[in-house]
Amino acid sequence: MSTAQITATLGSIFDDENELSELPARSSRWAAWSLFYGWLVLAFLILPGCATPVGVKQVDPQTVHRELTGNVLSSGELSEQTRVVLNRRSLTTLFKQDPGEAIAQLHALYVAGGNADDLSALVETCFLHAESSANREFYLASAIYAYAFLFPENQEEEPSPYDPRFRLACDIYNRSITSAFKTDTGSTVALRGGSFYLPFGCIEIKFDSSSLFWNNRVLVYFQPVAELQVRGLTNRYRWSGIGAPLSARAASFSRQAGASELIADDVQVPITALLRIPEPRKQITGKKLHGILEIYDVSVPKSVDIGSRKVPLEVESTASLAAMLAESPVWQMELVGFFRSILNMKGSSQLRALRPHQRGLIPVVMVHGTASSPGRWAEMVNELQNDPIIQQHFQFWFFGYDTGNPIAYSASLLRESLTQAVKEFDPRGEDPALHRMVVMGHSQGGLLTKMTVVDSGDKLWNLISKKPMDELDLRESTRTLLRKSLFVKPLPFVRSVIFIATPHRGSFIAGWRPSQWITRFIKLPTNILLGLADLLQQHSLAFISTGRIPTSVGDMTPGNAFLKILAELPIAPGVSAHSIIAVKEGMPVDHGHDGVVAYQSAHLADVESEHVVRSAHSCQGHPHTIAEVRRILLEQLQGKRGRLSERSR
Repeated sequence: MSTAQITATLGSIFDDENELSELPARSSRWAAWSLFYGWLVLAFLILPGCATPVGVKQVDPQTVHRELTGNVLSSGELSEQTRVVLNRRSLTTLFKQDPGEAIAQLHALYVAGGNADDLSALVETCFLHAESSANREFYLASAIYAYAFLFPENQEEEPSPYDPRFRLACDIYNRSITSAFKTDTGSTVALRGGSFYLPFGCIEIKFDSSSLFWNNRVLVYFQPVAELQVRGLTNRYRWSGIGAPLSARAASFSRQAGASELIADDVQVPITALLRIPEPRKQITGKKLHGILEIYDVSVPKSVDIGSRKVPLEVESTASLAAMLAESPVWQMELVGFFRSILNMKGSSQLRALRPHQRGLIPVVMVHGTASSPGRWAEMVNELQNDPIIQQHFQFWFFGYDTGNPIAYSASLLRESLTQAVKEFDPRGEDPALHRMVVMGHSQGGLLTKMTVVDSGDKLWNLISKKPMDELDLRESTRTLLRKSLFVKPLPFVRSVIFIATPHRGSFIAGWRPSQWITRFIKLPTNILLGLADLLQQHSLAFISTGRIPTSVGDMTPGNAFLKILAELPIAPGVSAHSIIAVKEGMPVDHGHDGVVAYQSAHLADVESEHVVRSAHSCQGHPHTIAEVRRILLEQLQGKRGRLSERSR
């Protein structure tokens, strides 16, 4: 009964004057009101039962969106699309009571003539059951169903990329591959071939173990990076696609001269594991399946061929970088490396990289500062190597050195390492990219950087002796050391340099008494000590009057003679130089500082651009610093030159 019908009935009762007039006046009023209230109570009892069985309720859009888009990965519950299939197949109640049996019946229905909707439901129900039961058979089955849903034999049957089930199937496939091959500890993945049981049969998986060999190393200890939380890096880059993203440790089993020496000893390689299932929809109708497990080195986005399709691989470069740095000894070398020589690097080069040298890519060499390490470039590397243009044209190398050593000595090691790398990688001079090298230094590293693009003549030698070197009675080893350190020529393959918070005229902290006292504990390499002992036998050496052993702290003290000469040396013609200077917030630029280096010390007049970042001294990871480095790299790539008319502040 509707509201209108009830109202009409009540009205007819009280509008019938003939019936009321037959009752006594008092009785008629009492009866009328009793009848009215009785019908009113009856109306309130009837009305709720008369509501329509189908209707709507207005709620906020987020609630509706969650209901429509929620799935097993985001909420731990089945998606709306999968629930529809279970309801349609009368399997909803059975799935709650016995998920395995419900999945078996749904599989049988698909084999008997089901469709892609059934496949999609099998993907999600298998994964949910695997999560609750920890049964790896269902993880593997979920991956196989997902592959069949995504890559049918008939390309016309492919799901639309706008279908939410498409991305869900990709994500479940990736997660299922990881979980299906996990070790018992759950923290690593064991990639292998063999026979594996499935809820509806078994699958024989082939795996080529030779794919584990990488640049004269073997890939071991596979971590599922999708399960790692990243800290210490601002942005986490993930390139969506197909495959399980992993991070593998590259373990050395042999050491050969050449490219292998460039790779850091503790490097981890981002890879993606892909399980191929030929003719997947046809195979899952049988009991015995076969597949191929493949791994791909994917430091940058990469696509693979699946049938006639180009399919992007899932890439997690940031997580792999963080996983490597989390266990790297690089952090321990920072302070220790300031006081003594602890690098113990194999080979004569102190250059390291995360990847093998790639012909055609311009090297960007990063030189860290005092009491620091290559790990401090992590933020910048994470941003630049995930830039689509930068990653296609540049590669990143890192120079490690003991930061307590004299600057001239450390700079000689840098120049020697770069020269050796060019000879090894391009002995015939056929790779133009290798001869467009960019060297970038932070703090003391900027001073080493400058010594790759200046001609010192005999100016630095004159600080040591008033006599020509040939007139001194020196051991050949000492003569070689002095010549490499003090007679500097521009490296012809360095085309750009970037100075970041560099104390060209010294650091006021280096001049503090505590800093000078600390230098007493610096232990210099044996070759330097032998060279100094050799020099002390000469009687015309200018440095004897100072009574101090040269160190980087002494070299960076304002007013130091070595630093004055280096600051005055012009940058070689044809080299583009750029300054990024840190000044703390709120300070006037021209009279400000970053807590370690004053602006006036970091400023150079003969650079092509100068950019001031409002930051403390350690500004390598500052967004504005990274943005300026990116601008400089792209400018070099485009061949644009020309002095900026105004400083960027």
